[in-house]
Amino acid sequence: MIDNESTYEDKLTRLPSRRVFDDSLENMVQCTLKQEAPLSLAVIDIDHFGQVNKIHGQDIGDQLLIYLSKHILSHFDISGKIYRFGGDAFAVVMPGISKENAFLKLESCRSTIEAKNFDVEMTITIPDDVHITVSIGLAACPDDAAKAADIIQKANEALYRAKVSGRNRVCLAREEKMITKTSHYQQGQLLGLRRLAERESIGEAVLLREALNDLLRKHNA
Repeated sequence: MIDNESTYEDKLTRLPSRRVFDDSLENMVQCTLKQEAPLSLAVIDIDHFGQVNKIHGQDIGDQLLIYLSKHILSHFDISGKIYRFGGDAFAVVMPGISKENAFLKLESCRSTIEAKNFDVEMTITIPDDVHITVSIGLAACPDDAAKAADIIQKANEALYRAKVSGRNRVCLAREEKMITKTSHYQQGQLLGLRRLAERESIGEAVLLREALNDLLRKHNA
């Protein structure tokens, strides 16, 4: 018989795995809907973690993941359930916590990480040139979605906005009406937009919104 224990616990951080997260979130969402109570989901991703591994080595990167997982776990105590979401990302599920209160908790957690004010004793010294920050995407049930998969998607979309808008921040899920770009722009313009987005490491949608805002300000619209 194959031992599948490793599929339920992340070996490095000892947190529940992504498989456990997927199963648990579905159950918690169903309970939330039945009880008409709120549920918040946050995805926390370490900024520029690949550079830490590249410059300082995987051992430092692994230790950083371990201590960040312990800090997040300690910070949320009984108000949240913490999971290893994958790679350098963690998921925090907060049953019974509204999106507004979840935001305050996450902002507090983010700021303590930025200040390296960890709740757990560290046995490694983080190099001075390692500036640790996290980006966080937050979504809630039933405000943003009523299905587990949709809530995850909303949180991931919010995380993406946190990344492209400068990192080291908490972004909320929100609905946006999207317009197909190919209906309004020439192929050359789209190619130039893509190149600019890649060069500046900014999302195409962010660049378009900035351009539209500049146009509206110019004409006092």
